[in-house]
Amino acid sequence: MRIARITTAAGPQHAVERDGMWHHVADPFAATLRYTGGTTPFSEATFLAPVTPAVVLGIGHNRTLNDHPLPIQAWHKSVHTVAPPGGAIVAARDRGTVHAEGELAAIIGKTATNLTASNALEHVLGYTCVNDVTNVDQNAVDERNFQGKAGVNYTPLGPWIETELRNPEHAGIDVYVNGTAKANSGTFNLPSSVVDCLVYVTTWLTLEPGDVVMTGAPATAVPVAPGDRVDIVVEGIGALSNTVA
Repeated sequence: MRIARITTAAGPQHAVERDGMWHHVADPFAATLRYTGGTTPFSEATFLAPVTPAVVLGIGHNRTLNDHPLPIQAWHKSVHTVAPPGGAIVAARDRGTVHAEGELAAIIGKTATNLTASNALEHVLGYTCVNDVTNVDQNAVDERNFQGKAGVNYTPLGPWIETELRNPEHAGIDVYVNGTAKANSGTFNLPSSVVDCLVYVTTWLTLEPGDVVMTGAPATAVPVAPGDRVDIVVEGIGALSNTVA
């Protein structure tokens, strides 16, 4: 099932895709969905970021990026960087190279704390595409990942949430710039699985419905420049498209 957040005359509205229409729902996190009766044709939908999270977490896979023995780590990315499909990524000027990073994002569906390997995925509503935009040269001077990841619209999300992704641990992730494939990889190349990520972060922090866990960039970081169009394509979900301004 696909759950999107779209613009309507009454304001932002969550909706479920069915038969070429988006059927509006009152609460996408409810155990039983309640349809409001409103609909939007698929061809007329303008997509927003599928959630408005209170928390966005990124995952640092230190085991492959550094020569020290630190295991999986997480860091906060500002919710003010969340952007919709089609939103312009405002590349920070004079602060080094800007990378698009294609990733799979897990959207939390119910309160999650101290998850285990056996129950972690039960707390996920579904998955979406995310572009973890980064001024990569800032990483050398800011180990907290604040400076390089705080730009305007540096976290595009979307276009929708897929609740029935067959295997989140084996989802292909491709990055296209101006229509040309620049990275071909997938979650199968991450040293820490989606389950690993969820178990780790919830041992420290309770997550709530709508929170976002970006599961890491498996060699999907690609330099971009103003004027570029970036497409993040995640197998089983779809394509997230944004331009760089």
